[in-house]
Amino acid sequence: MRWLRRHAVVLAGCAALAYLLLPNLVVLLFSFNKPAGRFNYAWRDFSTDAWTDPCGVADMCGSLGLSLRIAILATLIATAFGTFAAFALARYRFRGKSTTNALIFLPMAMPEVVMAASLGTLFLNMRVDFGFLTILIAHVMFCLSFVVVAVKARVMSMDPRLEEAARDLYAGPFQTFWRVTLPLAAPGIAAGAMLSFALSFDDFIITQFNAGPSTVTFPMFVWGAAQRGVPVQVNVIGSAMFVIAVAIVLGGQIAANRRKKG
Repeated sequence: MRWLRRHAVVLAGCAALAYLLLPNLVVLLFSFNKPAGRFNYAWRDFSTDAWTDPCGVADMCGSLGLSLRIAILATLIATAFGTFAAFALARYRFRGKSTTNALIFLPMAMPEVVMAASLGTLFLNMRVDFGFLTILIAHVMFCLSFVVVAVKARVMSMDPRLEEAARDLYAGPFQTFWRVTLPLAAPGIAAGAMLSFALSFDDFIITQFNAGPSTVTFPMFVWGAAQRGVPVQVNVIGSAMFVIAVAIVLGGQIAANRRKKG
C-alpha cells in the first residue's frame, strides 16, 4: 500500500494515457483485418492487403490529398498571422487589447456548428462559390485562435533580459529577433502549428457547411462511407497519421533532450 500511495499519480497518469491511446490501437489492429462483409467491426483474418493498396478505394486518396493541402495551407497562414497577433498581444499595449483577447477566445468557446453556419451564411451573402477557398478561409479562422493562445503563452514566459543582453552586445532588431526571440518562441510556434494542422485535417462540421459539391475532404469521405461500410483503408490512413504524429513528437523530445545534455 505504501508503494501504491507513493506512485499513485504516476499510475493514474499511465492509466489515463492508456485509455486515450486504446482507440488508436484498435484502429491500428483492424487495419490488418480482412472483413467478411462491408463493415470492419469484427476480427476475421490477418491481412496486409489494405496496407499494400491504401488507394484501392475510389476517391479516397483524392479526398486525403485535398485534406492535406487544406491543412498545410491553413497551418501556414494561421501560424504566421497567429504568431504576429500573439507577439502584439503579449508585448504591446493598445486600445481595445482586452476586447481583442476576448474575441480570440470566442472561436474556441463557441460550438463549431454555430461558427460553421455563420461562415456559411457570410459566404452566401457575399455570393462566394463554395469550394476549396471557402474551406481554407474557414479553417484559418478557427485555427487562428489556437495558434495565438499557444504562442502567446510561450512569449509571456520568455525572459526579456535575454533580448536586452543581445541588444547590449550590439545586435540589431533583426538579429535579436532571428537569433534570440524566434528560437525562444519556436516551441510555442511549433505547438500551435501542430495543433492547427490536426484540427484542420480532422474537422468535419465546419468543412461540411462550407464545402462545395466537388470538394470532399477525408473526414467527409469517411462520414459518407460509414453509411455503406467503412473500408479497411480508412484504418490504414488513420494508423499512418497516428504513427507519423507519434514519431514527430518523439523526435522533437529526443532533439530537446540532446540539446539540454549538450
